[in-house]
Amino acid sequence: QVQLVESGGGLVQAGGSLRLSCAASGSTASINAIGWYRRAPGKQREFVARISSGVSTNYADSVKGRFTISRDNAKNTAYLQMNSLKPEDTAVYYCNVMVGVYGMEYWGKGTLVTVSS
Repeated sequence: QVQLVESGGGLVQAGGSLRLSCAASGSTASINAIGWYRRAPGKQREFVARISSGVSTNYADSVKGRFTISRDNAKNTAYLQMNSLKPEDTAVYYCNVMVGVYGMEYWGKGTLVTVSS
C-alpha cells in the first residue's frame, strides 16, 4: 500500500508559478513511475507529466516547456514545478504512482490550482 498526499495548490495570476508536492508513505521502496494528472472543471482527467524510476520524463504537449517534474527518492516526494501558468491550467492536480512488478496504481486526493486571468 502507498499513500499519497498532494500539496502546494492555490490561487495564482496568469504568468505566475506554483510548485506542487506529492509526499508518499507506505511501501515507497516499490514505487516505479510517478505521474501528475489533472481534471479541469467539466472535463475528463488528463495526463500532465511522468517521471520514471530512472528519472526519464515525459510531458503533455500543453505543458511542455512550462512544467517540470522531479523526484527526491530520499524524501519520498515528487514535485511539479509549474511556470508561466495559464487560466486553462486551472484544475485539480492528482499524483499517481505505479508500484511493484505488476504496476499497481495509487492516487492522491488532489490539490486545486486556480489560475486567474
